[in-house]
Amino acid sequence: MSEELGRIERLSVDSYKSGRKLLFVPLVFAPREPQPDLAERINRYWEQVQAQIANLEARLGSVTKIYHELVPVGGEDGTRVIEELNEGSHKVTKAWLEKGAELQPFEDSELLAEFMDWSKCLSAGLQSQAVATRIYEFYVEAHKKRNEHLAKHIDETLKDDEIGVLLMREGHQVQFPSTIQVFYVAPPSLDELKRWLREREAEAQGARKES
Repeated sequence: MSEELGRIERLSVDSYKSGRKLLFVPLVFAPREPQPDLAERINRYWEQVQAQIANLEARLGSVTKIYHELVPVGGEDGTRVIEELNEGSHKVTKAWLEKGAELQPFEDSELLAEFMDWSKCLSAGLQSQAVATRIYEFYVEAHKKRNEHLAKHIDETLKDDEIGVLLMREGHQVQFPSTIQVFYVAPPSLDELKRWLREREAEAQGARKES
């Protein structure tokens, strides 16, 4: 019989129970040199993430494990990888580490490389439908294997009554075991940021049509 899969839930104080907990934080990336309006919104997002999780820690206990997408190593090496990837998530991760949390080596390097390579192939503007179909099949298989590894790693390393934080992009499709309570950490600034990005994209599309 297949294992029941955990659900990602909105945070609710009444829903807290004993057992393992995973706080899912949507990973937001910024360009190397973002325009001031975008930088301000992204900084506000990460500040609110840190404040919201600090509020949860006051009720539940301290975060003990950190899992970060695209990071195949833990400890100081993993911290350096995060610093290169994302200034915002590096800042909040560093704060949790200073309070005693442990950064886990989350990704399998080979599975991640395979997934990324097939992703690049799909975006290459292929002319053959047959080739595109085959590559998509390989991409789906690599995506599935990667997600299974990520879920298994969390299940094996997050111990009884521990609290973990997962920093990963939305739409990941990782299926968590039902023995882990997964909560969605989404401060108000996340919706504001998404709305701002949609508006900028609409403006850019309008400008392209007029040109």
